Amino acid sequence: MTIKDLKPAAVFAIFDEITRVPRPSKKEGKIRQYLLDFAAAHGIAVKTDAIGNVAMSVPATPGHEQAPALIMQAHMDMVCESNDKNFDFDNSPITTVVDGDWLRADGTTLGADNGIGMAAALAALTDKELVHGPLEALFTVDEETGLTGANNLGEGMITGKILLNLDSEDDAEIFVGCAGGVDTTCSFRYERMMAPTDFHYFKVDISKGLGGHSGGDIHLGRANANQLLARFLYALIAGGHEIALAEIDGGNLRNAIPRAAHAVVGVHAGTKEQVRVAFNEFVAEVENEYAGLEPTLALELASVDRPEYCIDSDTTTRLVEALYSAPHGVISMSRDLEGLVETSTNLAAVKMQPDSTVLVTTSQRSSVESRKWDIAHRVEALFKMAGATVTHGDGYPGWAPNMNSTIMKIAADAYEELYGVRPAIKAIHAGLECGLFLEKMPQLDMVSFGPTLQGVHSPSERMYIPAVERFWGQLTRTIEKVADLKA
Repeated sequence: MTIKDLKPAAVFAIFDEITRVPRPSKKEGKIRQYLLDFAAAHGIAVKTDAIGNVAMSVPATPGHEQAPALIMQAHMDMVCESNDKNFDFDNSPITTVVDGDWLRADGTTLGADNGIGMAAALAALTDKELVHGPLEALFTVDEETGLTGANNLGEGMITGKILLNLDSEDDAEIFVGCAGGVDTTCSFRYERMMAPTDFHYFKVDISKGLGGHSGGDIHLGRANANQLLARFLYALIAGGHEIALAEIDGGNLRNAIPRAAHAVVGVHAGTKEQVRVAFNEFVAEVENEYAGLEPTLALELASVDRPEYCIDSDTTTRLVEALYSAPHGVISMSRDLEGLVETSTNLAAVKMQPDSTVLVTTSQRSSVESRKWDIAHRVEALFKMAGATVTHGDGYPGWAPNMNSTIMKIAADAYEELYGVRPAIKAIHAGLECGLFLEKMPQLDMVSFGPTLQGVHSPSERMYIPAVERFWGQLTRTIEKVADLKA
């Protein structure tokens, strides 16, 4: 069986097309053109704004012109993570695999976040049997790395007052709130030194962690490769080793838990066997701590040739101590919604830059605005003490739940009528674009729902095929019920 055999056929046919279009964050040109071509081929009114968002609209089914306009919303971009470091996300299609009841990709992120939302919205716009009021679809750019499209939405792109965000990841759940977030970046400037000739050099490599979404998966306690790398390097320093750090790299995206990190580090040649012993002890500790949780996590130590340069020893110590001390994971749980993470932080990426700096990227989330900034300022204080230059991004607001929402009740009724189960009403720790929409258009009544996805933002991302049919049913029934309302 392949993706072409799956149902609902209309949704999966469009999703199949979307997987063939490269769409990394900030590089949405090809998927934007796909959307414009789709609109032209189906005679759908379409417009774009200066930032690159795309909006489509179709008139109401005859007799339902007085219904309120309904907006379906999804984002164009996808997180690009691969087990193959040479996979070209800028030009290569995603290869999909039907694995029992699940659809996954072959070694990369699937991009169901949020390609399946796009596919469902396009299928609804072109469904000739669907009864609907005025129907709109908004496709935003750069959700994954900055919510750029939502934050810069052009005036007049959408007109409706009801919005269905199609970017959630759990069947039989309706989301009515989300966390706000902010990025904190920390830059260490270093002096480039000649690598000592009397040192022995190792590559410390941590790989194949499960990673995952830094909002949706942060509570699972998965390994952070950056933290593990810093932990071993700190142990060397604390154990009296003089180290020469020539290379350090870990993680990629602010909203993904780092799955891999590595460093090239030198020690006095006479202590290399001590380092091997220390590393073996470290591996045993980590394997014990993550037994049953990280089945594929790999830790390796290999001798390498002497590099030409290394980071000066003072910056090395300050960087390693800061990375080891930096908080990561759940900071507090919500007292209002059981099981919901309230505040968290992600030690996301460590990258050496061409200008003799090391850039550390972190991301903070909270459903309480003051606590979001509290944890961001704690991260700032720590890295400032270590001598880094610290900046914060603009951040984005949370979305406070409205338990009196009309569309919440309609969407819940639609699911229950079809499947005999009342969906749970929840908030999500991940960031959604809804908070920014509400900030710009306070009159919006919004919910978010979608099919079951697992492992998003990692190559283990997969989508539960039976849930897609329920997602499609809930979407179309909700649209039909809104068509019977009067604006």
